[in-house]
Amino acid sequence: MTARKILHLDLDAFFCAVEELRDVSLRGKPFAVGGSPQGRGVVASCSYAARQYGVHSAMPMAQALRACPELVVVRGHHSGYSAVSRQVRAVFEDLTPLVEPISIDEAFLDVSDLPEPAEEIARILQRRIQDELDLPSSLGVASNKLVAKIANNIGKARHKGPTPPRAILVVPPGQEAAFLAPLPLKELWGVGPKTEEKLKRMGFRAIGDIARANEKMMTTQFGKHGRDLWRRAQGRDDRPVEYTHEVKSISQETTFSKDVADGDRLRQTLARLTENVAYRLRQQGLCAGTVRIKLRWSDFSTPTRQLTLPRPTDADGVIIQAACTLFDALWEEGRPVRLLGVGTSNLTPCSHQLSLWETPDEKERRLLAAMDELRQRYGEKVVRRGRSLDVGRNRDDTNTSK
Repeated sequence: MTARKILHLDLDAFFCAVEELRDVSLRGKPFAVGGSPQGRGVVASCSYAARQYGVHSAMPMAQALRACPELVVVRGHHSGYSAVSRQVRAVFEDLTPLVEPISIDEAFLDVSDLPEPAEEIARILQRRIQDELDLPSSLGVASNKLVAKIANNIGKARHKGPTPPRAILVVPPGQEAAFLAPLPLKELWGVGPKTEEKLKRMGFRAIGDIARANEKMMTTQFGKHGRDLWRRAQGRDDRPVEYTHEVKSISQETTFSKDVADGDRLRQTLARLTENVAYRLRQQGLCAGTVRIKLRWSDFSTPTRQLTLPRPTDADGVIIQAACTLFDALWEEGRPVRLLGVGTSNLTPCSHQLSLWETPDEKERRLLAAMDELRQRYGEKVVRRGRSLDVGRNRDDTNTSK
C-alpha cells in the first residue's frame, strides 16, 4: 500500500507576521502582540527577534518588558488575522480540497493524490504563501498526522536565530519510529506533565523507550491511554485528514526556479499540469465546466483567463486544448514567466453514458482509465501521453479525440 503524504503547516509567529504587513517598520524589531503591561496583559505572540531575549507566548507582558526593555507592544487586530487566515486557506484549497484546519494559523493537508514528491509539494506551498501573501511558514512532512505535526515542531525548534524558521522537515515513509525514538517524552501527543513524570519513574527517558515497551504493561499502567501511547511511539496513526467542505475547484501550478520565456517549454509544462488536474478530477468522480490559467510575470503581476466549456469534462485532451487556447491569448511572446498554473471549476459529478457501440469518447475513456491505474500503481511520472509532451511543437495534437 502506497504511503500517504500528509503536510502539517504552521504559520511562523502568525500574529506578528500580519502586524508586520500592517507596519513594515516592525520588521526585525523585538515586538510582541498582546495586552497592556499596566494590567494583566499577556503575550499572545512575539517576533523571533524578541524571542532572543527570552520572551515567549503566554508570558505576562510586564515580565516580557523586563526581559527586553526595548520591546514594542502591539495591540492585536483579530479581525485582520481572521481575514488573512482565510486567504491562506484559499491557497491550501487551490492545492488540495483535503484540508483540516487546526487553528487560525495551522492545518493538516492530505496531498496523497498529487503526483509530486511530498517534500516538493511542501516547498511549493511554502513558496506560494511567501510570494502571494508575504507570510513565513514551516512544514512537517510525513505519512501521517502525528509524525507530520511532531516533525514541524522539531524543525522549528532547531532554528535559533532572530528570523522566522521557514523550516521544512521530512520524515520518509518507514522511518517514523526511528525519527521519534530519540525525542523527549513530552514531544509525544498525550504525554502531559503528570504522564511524563510517571513514565520517568518507570525508567523511560525518550519516545523510543515507550515504543520498545510491552503493550500489555503500558495498558496495565495507563489503561487505554497506555495502548495509544505505545502505538504513537511507534509512529502509527491512521486518522484521516478531516475535511467537511464541498470541492469547488481543482488546480495545480508551478513556480520556475528561473523565469522561462520559451513558448514550447511553457506549453509542455502547461500540458503536464493539466494532465495532473484532469487525473485528480477523475479520482474524485468530477467533471469541470470551466478551465482557467494564470501566469505570473517577473514583476509579480498575475493575469488570469478562463473559459467555459460546451459541456463538463474530465478528459485530458479537452482541458489541455482549452488551457492552451487561454495561454495563447494571455502570453506575450518572449516575455519571461515566473509561475504557470491551470485550474478547473464549476465542478459536477460525472455521468458517462454507455452506448451499444463503442464510440471514440469511450475508447478515450478506456485509455484514460488504463493510464490512471498505472499512475496509482507506479506514480505519476511512469506514464505520460506522447502528444502532451509534443504540445509545444504541434498544438493541434492536444485534441485527444480520434
